[in-house]
Amino acid sequence: MSFYLLFLCGVAGGIFGGMGMGGGTLLIPLLTLFLGVPQGVAQGVNLLSFLPMSLIALSVHAKNGLLVKEGLFQLILPALIFSALGAVCAAFLPSRILGRGFGLLLIVLSLFSFSSALRGSSDKKTL
Repeated sequence: MSFYLLFLCGVAGGIFGGMGMGGGTLLIPLLTLFLGVPQGVAQGVNLLSFLPMSLIALSVHAKNGLLVKEGLFQLILPALIFSALGAVCAAFLPSRILGRGFGLLLIVLSLFSFSSALRGSSDKKTL
């Protein structure tokens, strides 16, 4: 596998992650479908790449005064615990199940986005 292709996939995932769309929604399909990386490895790479990206985003939001600090620590601990549990589960699940689960997640996210876009356009018509 070419270093340059992996690098470009990482850049694309980082750009989408920086836009708030979730880099994994692009990174995982690029790695699995186009570069032949096993599903479990692709999801592990996504989880690993999320750590530095989230720390950078958190510091930028805090610097700009956009971080609501109330309840922050009540969110961090469960997020860390369930992320670790998810990573352990992903290590033991077959790639086929991980792939189908991720595909289902993408479908659900797209339905929520579509529904939100429809509600937004109908709100503008009533104004």
